[in-house]
Amino acid sequence: MDAMVKQVTDDGSVTFISKKYDEAYHSLTGAKEEAFKKYAEPCWIKELAKKGNIKILDICFGLGYNSAAALEVALKENPDCKIFIIALENDEEILGQIDKITPQIDHYDMIKKLAQKEGKVKEIKEKNLHIKLLLDDARMTVNLIKEEFDAVFFDPFSPKKCPELWTKEFFAKVNRLMRKDAILATYSCAGEVRRNMTNAGFKVIDGPIVRRWSPGTLGIKV
Repeated sequence: MDAMVKQVTDDGSVTFISKKYDEAYHSLTGAKEEAFKKYAEPCWIKELAKKGNIKILDICFGLGYNSAAALEVALKENPDCKIFIIALENDEEILGQIDKITPQIDHYDMIKKLAQKEGKVKEIKEKNLHIKLLLDDARMTVNLIKEEFDAVFFDPFSPKKCPELWTKEFFAKVNRLMRKDAILATYSCAGEVRRNMTNAGFKVIDGPIVRRWSPGTLGIKV
């Protein structure tokens, strides 16, 4: 099997190109920046950390940048914060790249430990941190989740390349796993995506604009 193609993004952090989708796993303007600016910050992770307990659903985990960014932001704000993350990913090959990179994100060692675990369910617990990764099609694994989340990082490949995860039906399943006023953040602002989110029960508003002309999208559980 050909090795995955590594790509250095504009902020110096690394991403990879998916052979299946012919698309990068992260924004080429800055993979690390994207994790903080499009996910951790608009989902109010810093503010949630002050309460002492956060539950995050990370859909399409990839290299784990979004979860790592959340750990950094939350633990800087409150070192005693209890953080529980459930991550969904279907590509074991991208998980295999995690041990080969060293992004400048605090607590990325936790992401490396998680990726090194064997099996379809990978899990680590350390002090006040608990991360569980379900390796399979997210449309199936989402049905196995019973927790209620404070924030959702929604980061599949683009709607054009991976339409099956941007449907009203999938968004509705995610919506049911969120507490009232919880925020789902995603990079896409496509009209069809926003319509599907609205029809799935979200209040849809503009997300942040990060090095591009268009905003991301935030879905608020009402």
